[in-house]
Amino acid sequence: MDRRSVLLGASLLGAAALVDGKAAMAAASPKPQRNVLLLISDDQGSDLGCYGTPIRTPRIDRFARESTRFTNGFAAVSSCSPSRAVINTGLFTHQNGMYGLQHDVHHQSLLDGIETLPGMLRRAGYATALVGKKHVGPDSAFPYEVELVPERSGIRDVRELAIAASSFIRSSDDRPFFVTVAYSDPHRAAVDYGNDRTWPGVKAAVYDPAKVPIPSHLPDLPAVRQDLAEYYESLSRLDSGVGMILDDLVATGRAEDTLVIFCSDNGRPFPGAKTNLYDPGLHLPLIVRAPGRTGSVNSAMVSWVDIAPTILDFAGVAPPTAYPLSGTSLLPLLGTNEGTGRDTIFASHDFHEINQYYPMRSVRTRTHSYILNLAYPLDYPIAGDVAGSPSWKAIAADPATRLGKRTQSAYLKRPAEELYDLTRDPEELVNVIADPAYASVLADLRGRLQAMRAATKDPWLAGQTDPYAHVGHST
Repeated sequence: MDRRSVLLGASLLGAAALVDGKAAMAAASPKPQRNVLLLISDDQGSDLGCYGTPIRTPRIDRFARESTRFTNGFAAVSSCSPSRAVINTGLFTHQNGMYGLQHDVHHQSLLDGIETLPGMLRRAGYATALVGKKHVGPDSAFPYEVELVPERSGIRDVRELAIAASSFIRSSDDRPFFVTVAYSDPHRAAVDYGNDRTWPGVKAAVYDPAKVPIPSHLPDLPAVRQDLAEYYESLSRLDSGVGMILDDLVATGRAEDTLVIFCSDNGRPFPGAKTNLYDPGLHLPLIVRAPGRTGSVNSAMVSWVDIAPTILDFAGVAPPTAYPLSGTSLLPLLGTNEGTGRDTIFASHDFHEINQYYPMRSVRTRTHSYILNLAYPLDYPIAGDVAGSPSWKAIAADPATRLGKRTQSAYLKRPAEELYDLTRDPEELVNVIADPAYASVLADLRGRLQAMRAATKDPWLAGQTDPYAHVGHST
């Protein structure tokens, strides 16, 4: 063999060794984990600095700059337990069975056979934990490995929530994690939204009632201003808590491999928002930070039924096979300023507390909103915490007081159908249901809503009596 052949052979052997070495290194290097941190606030409207409200929320605002901030995110229901069920199942409340509140005498729960994020991800090998508020059931359908700082213990201590979450993340070792941190803020408390004491690690922002911004659906009354000042102060505690958990996530070394989602369950706890299918009840913050995606602001219309499909897509976990999800993954929209998202947003409400039956269905486009009030002969019921609030008491004390520009009578005595032109009437005050100029719009939205209800086997749809029809088995 000549020298040239020897050198060529040595070169090939060296190249082969280099390739083998790289392959061995690749095999030895673990794949990036696909972790998920889901942050849910309680009864928060779109009241953040990054959404244009002049209040101080620096940590969430900073997070929004690093993330995709959706400007047209909509809950699928404006009530706590039903909305959390939507987030965890990718199904509307009339599909998943969580028709109203879960706790105490209300005792609502998912239908048998409905899959949830903690169940699906745990089976896929994820370390799963719930930190804070649960408010969904049954427990068997939400099989978290651990539930930390349970809601019955009182969960205004956002530092305790952050410590519990980060401790679990560190203990998950080589497993990917799915951690839900569910805050109690800014839900009303027995006293001043929990602002009656100092909380560890929190420097609360205190607001002058005379200077607070007043949402357009509320009247300018001293009691309302004081109520809003307390509400905004509780948002500063929430903001601190989000900052704590995000800092702790960085300290664990796993932030770069983690999808972080921040959203609220429903609108602010004031008349005209919470439990309503008007925009103040449904149009909420949604901020999503994904590995490798840059900060962006996206105006695509998206729904809370899209959250579960997004998480499953990111994790590489297959959705349920027994039934289709009502949502779609938002991953293609992350890091972009483009993307049309949905052309319609659907919402479904049955009741809040067990004695507050008032089923409603709605469909919203960028230009119009249509609401179908299925039990319209009944008075619209006020959620218990809202009915006992200083704001509602001050409003109800004088029947002439309006909720923004809406009369109390119009708020409580609703017609069978409502249609609003959002381009001319963004506050949804002028019902144009009988205006001939909107006949084609009305027919279109009625048709879209009817098609959605039929496709999702809405039990409140005439002729549909089996709530399990879409799950693949019958009662």
